Amino acid sequence: MKTPPTSPAKSLLVRGYEVVIGFETHAQLATQSKIFSRAPVAFGAEPNTQACAVDLALPGTLPVMNRGAVERAIEFGLAVGSHIASRSIFARKNYFYPDLPKGYQISQFEIPVVQGGAVAFFLGDEKKTVRLVRAHLEEDAGKSLHEDFIGQSGIDLNRAGTPLLEIVTEPDMRSSAEAVAYAKELHKIVTWIGICDGNMQEGSFRCDANVSVRKPGQALGTRREIKNLNSFKFMQQAMDYEIRWQIEQIEDGIPIQQATVLFDPETGETRSMRSKEDAADYRYFPDPDLPPLVIGNDWVDRVRAEMAELPRVMAQRFVADYGLPEYDATTLTQSKAMAAYFEATAKACGQPKLASNWIMGEVSRRLNAGELGIEQSAVSVLQLAGLIARIADGTISNSAGRQVFEALWNGEGQDADALIEAMGLKQMNDSGALEAIIDAVISANADNVAQFKAGKEKAFNALVGQIMKASKGKANPQQVNDLLRKKLG
Repeated sequence: MKTPPTSPAKSLLVRGYEVVIGFETHAQLATQSKIFSRAPVAFGAEPNTQACAVDLALPGTLPVMNRGAVERAIEFGLAVGSHIASRSIFARKNYFYPDLPKGYQISQFEIPVVQGGAVAFFLGDEKKTVRLVRAHLEEDAGKSLHEDFIGQSGIDLNRAGTPLLEIVTEPDMRSSAEAVAYAKELHKIVTWIGICDGNMQEGSFRCDANVSVRKPGQALGTRREIKNLNSFKFMQQAMDYEIRWQIEQIEDGIPIQQATVLFDPETGETRSMRSKEDAADYRYFPDPDLPPLVIGNDWVDRVRAEMAELPRVMAQRFVADYGLPEYDATTLTQSKAMAAYFEATAKACGQPKLASNWIMGEVSRRLNAGELGIEQSAVSVLQLAGLIARIADGTISNSAGRQVFEALWNGEGQDADALIEAMGLKQMNDSGALEAIIDAVISANADNVAQFKAGKEKAFNALVGQIMKASKGKANPQQVNDLLRKKLG
């Protein structure tokens, strides 16, 4: 990996050290069969029932490329602005594990199918970009099963040959929070375009984090690779522990050794599994059983034409068509369902920014509290649009709107208008009645009036509070402000 340009002033330092993180992510491609055979890839089958002669590496068998896997790699490359190689090569990656029947893994090394690209996302309200080195096609290995209670191990080859896209970043991330935000954005992209189901518990989306630390401005430190992180929570815990551990080792005068490590969620610690291999250790060479993968422009164009609107493209459209800030647009395109909910609401109420505020605010707060998806929202698009319309036209205040939303969410009514009437939440828009209240408050609060005229803005706010209290919260706040300022000169 290349050393990225860094600005120490912008780097988040931990005890005086700069954290450097790169990611390798294995996304299982959503095909019906394996990458080089016709064996199925369904999860949860009985051990060794989904491995055919090709997967078992029986003598005389030959691999045949899965066209669907290639098309999903092309889709990913298009989604992240990569170059799709017109000619790429498959190689044999040699290592010897019991769950690798051939004694090598078919992968890509020197010429991958997807080259370059970037993933952009927000960390808080700050926009970040992580550059990609490559994404290459490869087959998965089987799985070793260790039964400690009987002291035996077994091999399940159901996963052997499952199609993977390994996505490799530059070491651009400078904190565990940034790395997790990248992983979430990548997860969103692969599930949005439908090339991977993203199920981390089943191993469909697995992340390896390469972590090192250095003093700002120094060369990259020695990295340790944390393998098979299968939840965003454990991902951050693992990196935080590894960062602290590496700094403590360095400060104790102990050099960091390149290694592959595992994270134990029960102890919250990483532990070394083996020394980390370099590319030379795998003795890569082109696979003689597979010809070069040739992808013509017409194939790429056809895949592009069949793809759904990408999240970054949709976010740009939300900015252009609805006048949303980039942050709002990016947040609302975290999932297709969220984007569809927003767009339908914005069109129904004609108030896109208000719709964005309510969906990112009250709706998301409720969903997060109940660990629900937007598809499970208790307030429908039409209900939310009706509520927003009444706030926009001054019928109710934002505060009253939250009361109506609460009632809608709890199923206490089906229509915002009916609830507003039943709850007596209509704002007082009669200027004559409101002026009478304002005049009474001014007469009863001569001290606050004098303080305001002396330049104290807090006195004005106190008068507004008295007016709202006298109107039992039904006065239109903007109208109150305008009329009060006019009367006070």
